[in-house]
Amino acid sequence: MNRLACLLLPTLLAPAAAMAQDVPESAALTWSGNVALVSDYRFRGVSQSGGDAAVQGGITATHQSGIYAAVWSSSIDFSRLGASAVYGSQELDLTAGWSREIASGLTADLGLGFYAYPGGHLGKADFFETYGSLATTYGPARLKLGVNYAWPQDSLAGRHNVYLYGSADAAIPSTPLTLNARLGWQDGALAGAWLASGGAQRHGWDWSVGASATVLGRLTLGASYVGTSGPSLPGVTDDQLVGTLSVAF
Repeated sequence: MNRLACLLLPTLLAPAAAMAQDVPESAALTWSGNVALVSDYRFRGVSQSGGDAAVQGGITATHQSGIYAAVWSSSIDFSRLGASAVYGSQELDLTAGWSREIASGLTADLGLGFYAYPGGHLGKADFFETYGSLATTYGPARLKLGVNYAWPQDSLAGRHNVYLYGSADAAIPSTPLTLNARLGWQDGALAGAWLASGGAQRHGWDWSVGASATVLGRLTLGASYVGTSGPSLPGVTDDQLVGTLSVAF
């Protein structure tokens, strides 16, 4: 290398080194959350708020490895079922899991959830549930198949609870609208048919179809028609139009 090159090389490399230092490294841990107001809190087709509005919110921490942990809570009301003393007025969900792309366009999600009811003071309401799902895209649609399993626990009448579901979400190009649909089948004490029949029917279907629109960047408005199979309890397992207003942060 000649003398001129030796003199110029540090000068040529300095801007590149400075630019490399200016590029921020991706954070190992990211945070996300949201708060929402729903006209009726429906869990797999069954109202957890007695057909009335509920306030909800949660926060999730995600590591770059795919491991995540989340806390989510909602107001609830089981007075229509005479179970306010069992469940109280708050649901608190704690979740830990792992989600990564395992093949081109295919994402897996595995985890464990704990459903807690800190305001309950009569009997046992808390329960654990494992879950797993696979998701992919087809054109503008996001498709997902999943299963949730809760082993026999006192709060589930000593029986296991199995939930199988499929969902599809499709964004309409050049608009803020997203269409969504979900169909689920459940066997166990969490099924709407079990609840409405007093345990005479062990399993049943639930479904929802709707649309949402994201406006002003972080604000989302949504509406869904939700229903379950089996006997209909007004304000609990009857078909209902549910509205949602949420803000992400």
